[in-house]
Amino acid sequence: MSIIVHKYGGTSVGDPEKIKKVAERVKKAKSAGYDVVVVVSAMGHTTDELIELMNCVTENPDPREYDMLVSTGEQVSAALLAMALQTAGCPAISLTGGQAGVVTEDIYKKARIKEIRLDRLKKELKDGKVVVITGFQGIDSKGDIITIGRGGSDTSAVALAAALKADVCDIYTDVDGVYTTDPRIVPDARKIKYISYEEMLELASLGAQVLHPRSVECASIYDMVIHLRSSLKDDEGTYIMSPSRIAKEAGKMEKTEAVRGIALDDNVAKIGILKMPDKPGIASQLFGALAKEKINVDMIVQAINSQGTHADMAFTVEKTDLKKAVEAAEKVARVLHADKVVADADVSKVSLVGVGMVSQPGTASKMFGALAENGINIQMISTSEIKISCVIKAEQGKKAVKVLHQAFGLEKVS
Repeated sequence: MSIIVHKYGGTSVGDPEKIKKVAERVKKAKSAGYDVVVVVSAMGHTTDELIELMNCVTENPDPREYDMLVSTGEQVSAALLAMALQTAGCPAISLTGGQAGVVTEDIYKKARIKEIRLDRLKKELKDGKVVVITGFQGIDSKGDIITIGRGGSDTSAVALAAALKADVCDIYTDVDGVYTTDPRIVPDARKIKYISYEEMLELASLGAQVLHPRSVECASIYDMVIHLRSSLKDDEGTYIMSPSRIAKEAGKMEKTEAVRGIALDDNVAKIGILKMPDKPGIASQLFGALAKEKINVDMIVQAINSQGTHADMAFTVEKTDLKKAVEAAEKVARVLHADKVVADADVSKVSLVGVGMVSQPGTASKMFGALAENGINIQMISTSEIKISCVIKAEQGKKAVKVLHQAFGLEKVS
């Protein structure tokens, strides 16, 4: 019998009525002859509320107890959905990640999944039950509950689908697919029917918050098709798959357009160190210090002066890491006798994404020209084979998205 995996986010199971609707959808899939595994997030803002409770009792929570606490949100959702299915006449059982055989690294709060032991899952499916599993968590080698990072329910679902060799991983959310950009910024943004893992990974990493990047990475490794769709209606959403599968399903790519989507990231800040010595090992010292503080660095730009003795270094970090990053940079600057450290949190990053960029020259020129014509100054630039990112003033972020969406004709139906 074919297996399908459903994943429902927090908004999709946000209250009892929504849980009953999810149960109806799951029962329908079961009645169609599928074995069904369901992965759920915590209801609504439950995880945030649990963290608020934690902050009321401690400013420095023990990582093990943090995972014990926040993992309870998914257990509530899973048990309620299993009960709703049973009430609707559909046999079901809820399992924690650990009970379902999800084994993680021994790292609290942000572990990766090491393996999935399928014995319990296969037994319950063989008994004709829908299996409802808590997302976002597993157990480590000691049997402790471990969480796999915020947004980890997407990753749980994809990993389970891959282990079970499911036909597809349906991820149900409050949006009905991936769009060429955020429809709240550009109302005529177009829904994309097929998108490659590489493009989706870039969009997810660059600020498009419809899917967690780790889930896309996991899907690409195991060639698992993700169907991102709305939990409110039965329409098709967006299929995320390999280019070869897209060619087979669609006959061809929707269009050999250079740009498939535009992402805007407001959680970015810029830091500059002025007049650093220009000699080997300087960059290693700086970024080594940042790595020690677990700070992810994105864009990096270096400019040397005309004498070639000093250089200015600029880089971006997540806005939430700005304070720590400035402190680390200032320590390094003092040791190196650099001039000073400057920071700017009033910036955004706008990015074009598309696998066609590598074979179609002129994309960068068109992007920069469109921004310039509309008075949008570029502060930093980063490129790869399938993306071009620019740091600009935060107040011009939405305007930049609108300008670029029109410049590249992304509202047109392929």
